[in-house]
Amino acid sequence: MLRPRPARWFEILAARDDATRLLEALAATGAVELEARPSATLPASFAEVRPLLRQFGELALRYHAYWPADDCAPSQFPEAPAATLQRCLGSLRAWARDAEPIVQALQRLDAERRELRLWQRVIAALDPGTLDYATLAGAGPLVQTRLFVFPPDAQPELPADLLARTLALEGGVHVLAAATPQQLAPVAQQAAALKGSVHEPPVWLRPDAARTEAFVREREPAIAAEERGLHAELEHAHRTHDLRRALGDASRLQWLLQNVRALEAGDLFCWVTGWSSDPGGARLAAAIEGCQARALLHFPPAPPEMKAPLLLDNPWWARPSELFSRALGMPSSSEADPSPLLAIAVPLMFGYMFGDVGQGLVLAAVGGWLRRRYAVARLLMVGGLAAAVFGLLFGSVFSVHGVVPALWLHPLDAPLTVLVVPVVGGAVLLTAGLLLSALEAHWRGALGAWLMTDAGALLAYLGLLASLLDARFLGAAAAGAAWFCGGHALHAHRAGAALTAMAELVERTLQILINTLSFARVGAFALAHAGLSSAIVALFTASPNPVVSALVLLLGNALVLVLEVMVVSIQTTRLVLFEFFTRFLVAEGRAFRPLPPPPFVSQTSRET
Repeated sequence: MLRPRPARWFEILAARDDATRLLEALAATGAVELEARPSATLPASFAEVRPLLRQFGELALRYHAYWPADDCAPSQFPEAPAATLQRCLGSLRAWARDAEPIVQALQRLDAERRELRLWQRVIAALDPGTLDYATLAGAGPLVQTRLFVFPPDAQPELPADLLARTLALEGGVHVLAAATPQQLAPVAQQAAALKGSVHEPPVWLRPDAARTEAFVREREPAIAAEERGLHAELEHAHRTHDLRRALGDASRLQWLLQNVRALEAGDLFCWVTGWSSDPGGARLAAAIEGCQARALLHFPPAPPEMKAPLLLDNPWWARPSELFSRALGMPSSSEADPSPLLAIAVPLMFGYMFGDVGQGLVLAAVGGWLRRRYAVARLLMVGGLAAAVFGLLFGSVFSVHGVVPALWLHPLDAPLTVLVVPVVGGAVLLTAGLLLSALEAHWRGALGAWLMTDAGALLAYLGLLASLLDARFLGAAAAGAAWFCGGHALHAHRAGAALTAMAELVERTLQILINTLSFARVGAFALAHAGLSSAIVALFTASPNPVVSALVLLLGNALVLVLEVMVVSIQTTRLVLFEFFTRFLVAEGRAFRPLPPPPFVSQTSRET
């Protein structure tokens, strides 16, 4: 906790033929980042696969939408990668020969369905009249009818002598026009330039909208039935050519080439090296045993030229707050991870600005509902609970004061107190940041230099704050300033360094005092929240109609929830990143990036 933990270096000696199975099993753990030695290159057996993968990509471009999306389990890879991919390509090409007529038929049916729905919408949008829509397809050759579909934000320029009707329908601007081919040509060019489309009236159009609608209702089930039959034929082709195994093998090789940049390998063995987030190695050992790869795992010291990636090592309750540290980057091995401190400070700031029992519980419920899908929702859940606690202190429930007694005060009754308390809290947080910089100096072996110089700056800061209560503490501030300047002179072994240090101290002290004052915004937003709540209650009580009053209270609270969640979250993040982190965090570390699992492993995990 507080100090990032370096990942552990591992080395695996494995049979070369088992390399792919081994790498797949390691990736599935989510605890491995591969890093080969600088001298390692990609084995020739893998490099030969690249041209074949390009051929696989060309087939995927044409047929990907018609390949099975489930149960694409790869084989055990008993052969060389190039031979495996040659076999896969053979299966895919044989499947393509059988599937091409089926694919074309499915595409025709899909195009027919889209055309049915397009003209159904257009005919329904036209005013009822005496026009026989069935004659549109037979118009010509001197006068033709076309339907032009433009993007929703397009403003087509239509010739003045064009007989046209413009319809604003879902999916874009639709223009039904009748004119000579010469008059229609520039409109068609506009549609092509704006990435629209041009449609000829279909022969199946009926004379009126009712009969056209009836035809579409009858034809769509027939199309669906034809598609079911074609999909059954396609599934038969999948089984005939063992397509799922071929796709699994090809996808695994594609994943391998995308994620394994280098691998030491000989004729019989390969050397898999990298970093692991598994400190004991049990997960890696279990993965190797489970995939039955012939491999030996050991954990020697990392090579001196390798820089270990880092892991944040926090208890469960502090992990959601890692989001703030990662927003700047990864702390280095000699920098502190402030997540445990932020796990306390962030909910306090959020709850103070959003102090309301009802609204806080709503936020906590929403955060709890979304926490498995979005990591930031856990912060919302904790912040909502803190808001509910401050709501009890402020005596506010869904913007109404007096429902519960205020355990501390009503914000609008003591605005100065509400402003001063977060400033004091901000001073405590910034002091903690300065002490973290001392801890970092200790980790770097430079604590003596910190005590000689920056400790004086800390004393000057605390003395100035305390002098607001008692002017005698100005002496402590002066002593801190002398300590800082004298320490710099002693450290630099020259008296002139004291003058430079004085200028630095003035700048740093002014900056941290301004940072401290910035925490007054926490109190300001608490007052703004209370003022907005009072306005809602005033409107609530002003209406004699209970239904209107209830609606005002409901909409007012909804407005507060939507508006202030964004505002309070932004202010909390700003105070953390720009006021607190600047005291100690540079984020020069390298984050641990685990090897992503192959596509079929990810798919299985989602289904599970």
